[in-house]
Amino acid sequence: MRHVIALDVGGTGMKAALVGADGELLHRARRATGRERGPDAVVEHILGFAAELRAYGEEHYGEPAAAAGVAVPGIVDAERGIAAYSANLGWRDVPLRDLLAARLGGVPVALGHDVRTGGLAEGRIGAGKGADRFLFVPLGTGIAGAIGIDGRVEAGAHGFAGEIGHIVVRPGGTPCPCGQVGCLERYASAAAVTEAWAAVSGDSGADAADCAKAVAAGDSRAKKVWQEAVDALADGLVTALTLLDPRTIIIGGGLAEAGETLFAPLREAVQDRITFQKLPTIVPAALGDTAGCLGAGLLAWDLLTSTDRTEVAR
Repeated sequence: MRHVIALDVGGTGMKAALVGADGELLHRARRATGRERGPDAVVEHILGFAAELRAYGEEHYGEPAAAAGVAVPGIVDAERGIAAYSANLGWRDVPLRDLLAARLGGVPVALGHDVRTGGLAEGRIGAGKGADRFLFVPLGTGIAGAIGIDGRVEAGAHGFAGEIGHIVVRPGGTPCPCGQVGCLERYASAAAVTEAWAAVSGDSGADAADCAKAVAAGDSRAKKVWQEAVDALADGLVTALTLLDPRTIIIGGGLAEAGETLFAPLREAVQDRITFQKLPTIVPAALGDTAGCLGAGLLAWDLLTSTDRTEVAR
């Protein structure tokens, strides 16, 4: 059975799959990233994991994987296949595509940015399926974004497209590690809500999920913290939709797990802010933590499709 290897590398864990031509996850596996052992050890761990997956495919599906896709955090030069920088993993200019291709017997390998890769999956086969223009915004420790255009995700001239978390929504506000002040992710990320709710509630162990539960229970303090985050997020999204005019905005990440506690006030806040802009559909992500793997698989299949077309043309 023809299949590809898909790897989604995170700061603490790696998710992997063998993906069939119809997008089916034939086999799934997880490993710790092992970043405490240093950047070189992480690279070797990824290569070893990929080799294990290749062997599994050969044994169970009668042939090795035809291609591989890998999603990694940080700054990614997808065109050259280089993991340019990752603070979490300690990487600088790692030629990951070539290293993986060599370890996997020379098969084609695609390298992608983790959020853009997850956005690719959500746009093609998840919550944005059928939308010609979409914006994927996961709300986690930080806030990133993926700009979807006709079935692909726009990386930008330098690989920085979609960094909605660093739109300044509160000028002169809270300093951000990026060097600016008042960035969206300092107000509307899961980490920001956790920090704000822990301070207000006096419970150092409280997190964003606890805040959402308190909102649902009618706690006025939680409602204030939550609304401030929703307002900041709406400000950022309206800036983005003014520039990009997406048909659909897909919200993912930990904060989206609050469901309508988030989406009902967010839709209202966005609608209240628009004037001439067209209101997009605002929906929760559909693929959960499989989005990265599925997106990496799509990148791999795209490589094969491109290769097949070239061979037919020849």
